[in-house]
Amino acid sequence: MTRVDFYLTRGSDEQQRLLTACRLAEKAYQLGHHVFVYADKPALAKQLDELLWSFRPGSFLPHSMSDAVDAEAHPLVIGDQHPDEASHDVMINLAESVPDCFSRFKRVAEVVGGSENERQVARQRFRFYRDRGYALETHELRN
Repeated sequence: MTRVDFYLTRGSDEQQRLLTACRLAEKAYQLGHHVFVYADKPALAKQLDELLWSFRPGSFLPHSMSDAVDAEAHPLVIGDQHPDEASHDVMINLAESVPDCFSRFKRVAEVVGGSENERQVARQRFRFYRDRGYALETHELRN
């Protein structure tokens, strides 16, 4: 069954949430996982794509957008469509809703900003997972 972790950031700006997603993706990649970052807004996906090249000096995370022809071959994919044939085992969710494909993954990381609105929406996702019996963990990040 899928394990779901909520990562609560203190900052209320989108950049902090995206930096957290980059760090989570980097850690998962270093541990040998294949990561799908669910970004339901094209502008958000593009922003993350660009940030993955520069979020930390010297870092390199081979990645692709989900609409690329060879997306399933990359260990890190960003977008709103998970390639069916892909072998990603970790999903980082940047959307306000629970993606339909979440149960395909061994782990889901929900990245939550510090604004009250973001926390409220995240509570709805938390209840969704909890009511269906998924294992949940919450991590309060210092940023």
